[in-house]
Amino acid sequence: MTKQTITVIPGDGIGPSIIEATIKVLDKAGCNFNYEFADAGLTALENHGELVPQETLNLIEKNKITLKGPLTTPVGEGFTSINVTLRKQFKLYANLRPVLSFKGTKARYENIDILTVRENTQGMYSGAGQTVSEDGLHAEATSIITREGAEKILVFAYETARKEGRKKVTAVHKANILKSTSGLFLKVAREVAARYPEIESTEMIVDNCCMQLVMNPEQFDVIVTTNLFGDILSDLCAGLVGGLGMAPGANIGEDCAIFEAVHGSAPDIAGKNLANPTSVILAALQMLEYLEMSDKAEKIRNALIDVIATGDRTTRDLGGSHGTTDFTDALLDRL
Repeated sequence: MTKQTITVIPGDGIGPSIIEATIKVLDKAGCNFNYEFADAGLTALENHGELVPQETLNLIEKNKITLKGPLTTPVGEGFTSINVTLRKQFKLYANLRPVLSFKGTKARYENIDILTVRENTQGMYSGAGQTVSEDGLHAEATSIITREGAEKILVFAYETARKEGRKKVTAVHKANILKSTSGLFLKVAREVAARYPEIESTEMIVDNCCMQLVMNPEQFDVIVTTNLFGDILSDLCAGLVGGLGMAPGANIGEDCAIFEAVHGSAPDIAGKNLANPTSVILAALQMLEYLEMSDKAEKIRNALIDVIATGDRTTRDLGGSHGTTDFTDALLDRL
């Protein structure tokens, strides 16, 4: 049997240490991957003079599966977001952000299991029509929604719900105000929902959705929405289960996928053996599910649940006093 080769982008700040921890966990669970490492972000800028070198793009294209640590895009220096660049380059139209309650965290809620499915390339992130007047008094940006793009992400959400045995899909929009773009998304959402009569379909205006997520988050199962709303709502959902350190992300296209920690590179604690690797470990579990290695994913998930629930060598954000290596060792012991 041919070994699966994974492109690994360690990233910036705490990225290399949490990626190293994740690879140890994958190896201990018997995943038997080959790894090819590539640079991106500030590390790549320093080493190669560009944020995403061509060699990195070539490796992502070749292996089709990438595990990525957090990357830093320099702010206010004319650089385009690296994550947006990668999503567009490889047509990664679907962003999957699951959040699940873990006993033992400092989260305010206990029974959360929500999957946000976010369109990844259109809407306000299309990058179209961005202009600022010469006097700096007027700025514009264009939001683009296509029927094809909306249908693609909506079908993806329903097919994912069906595959995972989920019962309800909520389409989130702002069609009452954004009658053209959000209006088209909502129209297509209603058409797609009719094809899946076995799944409960609801729709919700985005501001009401934010309120409902705080007041009664247990009502949600799958949320599907456009790019900007999905970006905001998925972070809100992460806050329900303890923060971005407990939230993974997957970017999926037709034949290519990138799995990532969704938090920042935390340069203030880089190299101090303090970071919680849970986000990127959970992203690796998404990767295993994508590769139809659910048995390995379940094995690692159970170990992670037990470590956090018992407080065994947990990091400070989880109420413990240990660092990355101790937390990883606790996982390895259970594996």
